Amino acid sequence: MKCGSPMGVHIIENKPREFCPICNWIYYPQLKVTAGVLVEAESKMLLIQRAKEPWRGFWCLPAGYVENDESPRDAAEREGFEETGFSLRIDCLRGIYYYDDDPRGNGILILYSASILGGEINENEEAMSTKFYKPSELEKLKLAGKAHKRAVADWLKISKEKSI
Repeated sequence: MKCGSPMGVHIIENKPREFCPICNWIYYPQLKVTAGVLVEAESKMLLIQRAKEPWRGFWCLPAGYVENDESPRDAAEREGFEETGFSLRIDCLRGIYYYDDDPRGNGILILYSASILGGEINENEEAMSTKFYKPSELEKLKLAGKAHKRAVADWLKISKEKSI
């Protein structure tokens, strides 16, 4: 809708897509991009309890949307600090997880391993609670969304392999 004309729908690339018949502009919906951190300390994983919808009261990794003027790595560091109070160093890419269960839209979570450089847990408007959990404690938690569930499951699998 570059020119402001009414859009129509046409099959383009085998999918129905909104299309402007005047300027030939095609609307391609895009995934939301989120970035987060997996922080470990003493064989425990850091999680936050969401204070906002969706999934208010559920637990997740510190994560949030990537702004259009920042890299996913910078967004993960920023979100980790905003949601926990810890100053973090990104260590490496941990995984990329697709999600299609967020009412705000489908997307990907780019997850990094991170180490704490300083700071202390800071409760805020995004996190009702912030806590480190042992693997055995994670099973009883209500986790927010498919991407976070898969990331936690991957961490649990790796944790079990390390202890064997």
